[in-house]
Amino acid sequence: MEKTPRGTSVGVEDPYAFAGVCDRCTDDGRCRYAFERPDEDPEFARERAAEEYACPVHDPDREETPADCPQFRSRNRDRECVRCGLEEKRLAHDDERPLLEEHHLSYADESGSTREGADAGAEADELSHEITIYLCRWCHAKVHNSWARITDDVAPEPEAVAELEGRRGRELDELGFESAATRYEDE
Repeated sequence: MEKTPRGTSVGVEDPYAFAGVCDRCTDDGRCRYAFERPDEDPEFARERAAEEYACPVHDPDREETPADCPQFRSRNRDRECVRCGLEEKRLAHDDERPLLEEHHLSYADESGSTREGADAGAEADELSHEITIYLCRWCHAKVHNSWARITDDVAPEPEAVAELEGRRGRELDELGFESAATRYEDE
């Protein structure tokens, strides 16, 4: 199973199994990174420019995989826990801790570089490919602190459901109508 730089589990054998479309790929299959940031990886930008900025992994006829692209990044946008399905509920103007946390599935390789020759001075704790998903706080702790896997078929923890329902209740209270006279009657 993949490990973090600190040696804890990330909960999967293959992070790329959870990777979606690259965040840097446009709707028409072009690499936004090579076009907008050619100075950061000139060799990659030249390769993409030679192919009219075509994404190296977007085209199903190509044999490249996300692992082959040095600038691949996939971040899950679904606001629910991948493991137990708990949905996020954030209240405006509230500083409560979020129910969901971003969980990194991919960390730097042992050399710390993201590509041969590129970033030769990269630090070992730098992400090689950013592949992230969302896990609830409870699942996140289990994945990092035990043998739990992201693919486990589990239900949300009772504490997580209670927290979610508490937030929904407060949200419904705010939606209810109460006149200003009634609201400030006690003052």
